[in-house]
This record gives sequence, structure tokens and C-alpha cells, in this order.
Amino acid sequence: MRIYTRNGDQGETGLFGGARVTKCHPRLEAYGTLDELNSVIGILCLHVSPASAVSARLEDIQGDLFALGARLAAPPEQQPSLSGKLTQSTWGISDIEADIDRLMQLAPALTSFVLPGGCAASAHAHWARTLCRRAERQAVALSALAPVDPGILVYLNRLSDWFFALARAENALQGVPDRQWNP
Repeated sequence: MRIYTRNGDQGETGLFGGARVTKCHPRLEAYGTLDELNSVIGILCLHVSPASAVSARLEDIQGDLFALGARLAAPPEQQPSLSGKLTQSTWGISDIEADIDRLMQLAPALTSFVLPGGCAASAHAHWARTLCRRAERQAVALSALAPVDPGILVYLNRLSDWFFALARAENALQGVPDRQWNP
């Protein structure tokens, strides 16, 4: 199978169902950022501490992001045909919130704003957090043009909080203090 099709050489790409849109369409911006986030998570996986117990969770998140990206890549009229084919993991919002609480307990009390950085895992978790926030903003922008499942917005919002908690936990577990912002 060739990976090049030449179909996008004129600045357009195909969506599920065959519709063609420009490569700068808000739909592509939204699911393209999920792809970018997925790549950064792949790097993050190389750095997380076994003590944080998140390696398997990161792989689940990567699968979730593929499923969400496929939903965002489909125009609204194609969404029902995807419902049985693309599912997210069983990690619900309450599970994410519980894990945020667990990770935050691994770190010292939060007393100031935290600058991204510290150990490599923390820096990459912060990078993932910012990409997740951008994906959320782009999904919101898309929702102004076409229906977007509100669950996607909630998932991305909570997931970005989870990456923040992971960043702090990784610094604590690796004995590296958070970089505090001192104005």
C-alpha cells in the first residue's frame, strides 16, 4: 500500500464520506491537533516514571485520541455511521478526575503558578497539556460551524488537567522541584 495518493496536492483533503475540504478547514485543525498531541504522548511514554503508574493509561489515551480524531474528521451526517466502529476507552470523566486527585497527592501542595519544565517527563506532560488545550479550543471553534459531540469537549478539558497533574507528579517522583513562577 502506498502512503501517498497525490489527492492532497492542491491543498484539499477528503473527509469520511468523501467530502473534500481545504487543509486549513477548522475540522482539520481540530483533528490534526489531536494527531500532534498523540505524537507528543508517544515521546512522553519514553520518560514517565513507573511509579506514576500511567504507561498503560497513556496508550489508552492515544487510542481515545484516534477515536476522537475520527469523529472530528467526519461531517455531521456521517457521525451515526461511525458510532459502532469507533469507541473511546472505558476511562470516563469521573475516572480521569479520580486519577487527577491521585496524581496531585503525589506532588507537594500547589502554592503558586507552575512553569513548564523540571524533569523530562514533566516537560513533555506540560507540552501535551498545551496541545490538548489547543485541540479543545479548535474543537470549540469547529462547534460554531458544525455539531461537535459535547463529550469531546469535556474529555479534552479534563484530559488537559490530567496532563498538568501528571507533570507535577512526575517532578515529585523524580525528585525534581516544580519550577515556580515568581513575578
